[in-house]
Amino acid sequence: METRANYVLIGAFTLVVSIALLLFGLWAAKYSSERSWQRYMIVFDEAVTGLSVGSPVQFNGIAVGSIDRLSLDPRDPRRVVAIIRADASAPVKTDTRAKLAITSLTGPAIIQLTGGTPGAPLLTTVDQRETPVILTSPSALQNITDTANRIVERLDQVLSDQNVAHIARTLENIEKVSGSLAAQDKGMEALLVSARDAARSLDTTLQTTNGTMQRLDQNLVRELPKIIAKLDSTLARLDSAAGNADAILGENRAAINSFANEGLAQLGPTLTELRGLIRDLRQISDRLENNPSRFLLGRDAPKEYDPE
Repeated sequence: METRANYVLIGAFTLVVSIALLLFGLWAAKYSSERSWQRYMIVFDEAVTGLSVGSPVQFNGIAVGSIDRLSLDPRDPRRVVAIIRADASAPVKTDTRAKLAITSLTGPAIIQLTGGTPGAPLLTTVDQRETPVILTSPSALQNITDTANRIVERLDQVLSDQNVAHIARTLENIEKVSGSLAAQDKGMEALLVSARDAARSLDTTLQTTNGTMQRLDQNLVRELPKIIAKLDSTLARLDSAAGNADAILGENRAAINSFANEGLAQLGPTLTELRGLIRDLRQISDRLENNPSRFLLGRDAPKEYDPE
């Protein structure tokens, strides 16, 4: 009886220890799972076509988690709320942005996380809520849609009823101008003929001028060597004459110096005497012109008889 009681105690103890170990393992697994993942909330202001629960979440092209839940914002049904589960070690910062992306032309839609400067703090340190909110940026599809909408709005403005009426009137005016031009075909044809004749005359004149210039160039090229030769000969003669003059001056330098020193010194008195002689001759000429008889005979001319 005592042996059977020992077996029961041992079995009970073993069962309790096993249950305790199982519970501890479950707790440790749950704790480890909760510590290795971080939940974030993303609110999209656009349609999330192609996105579903379980779709991947990438950070700069690297898979860091998945989507846990998708729902409409009860306060604004135009917005979509996505709850994602991302790796706790992913550096999601305050300037990290989320947007819709497509991995390929036929691939599913995913959530792509981008940005995050080195100096920015982690989002979990600033947003202390259980599920921090990651801000969004427009996707490429949203940008294309917005651009298309703006183009359609501008086309609507351009093609308004008033502008269409203006365009119709402009086309009518163009048609009238075309009719007027068609009625003036003869005048235009004559004008074109005159312009063509003037162009031909101008072409003939240009050809003549071109021929004259070519002949002038040929004559100039042919005569230029002769002219240069004559000029060279003339310069040589001038050079020779200058050399001869220099030689003559060198040979007669003594005579020239003597004339400059002695002859020029006597030239002054001679000029003075010559000037006096010229003055005397002028006086004689004046006397001879005024009273030649008195100058020649030494007496006054006889007075003529004047009967009264």
